[in-house]
Amino acid sequence: MWNEFKKFAMKGNVIDLAVGVVIGTAFGKIVSSLVDNIITPLVGLLIGGIDFSKLSIPFGDAIIEYGLFIQNIVDFLIIAFSIFLFVRTLNKFKRKEEPKEVAPVVDQKEELLREIRDLLKNN
Repeated sequence: MWNEFKKFAMKGNVIDLAVGVVIGTAFGKIVSSLVDNIITPLVGLLIGGIDFSKLSIPFGDAIIEYGLFIQNIVDFLIIAFSIFLFVRTLNKFKRKEEPKEVAPVVDQKEELLREIRDLLKNN
């Protein structure tokens, strides 16, 4: 069982996934900081100085903080769009690195069989 686990854990996909999660988490923090510290204040200025995080409605003893919900939606959209742009840029670089398609190499045996087939058709 331990050997199976080691094989599973050392597969390239698992390690790639772990690295992706760590980098994604760090990238998420950067984008969240961008949203919280730069974009949200600018949007607040554009819409008259409203701070989303302070929007709330008292409902009995509870307080419904719908502003935080709106802020989380804005955060998600900006993070998703940022990741989209990042992946799109990576894919452009990846396409440039890929070699152009080369004609498949025909095996000599296959070529010989084709020649025999063609000779038999002609006779």
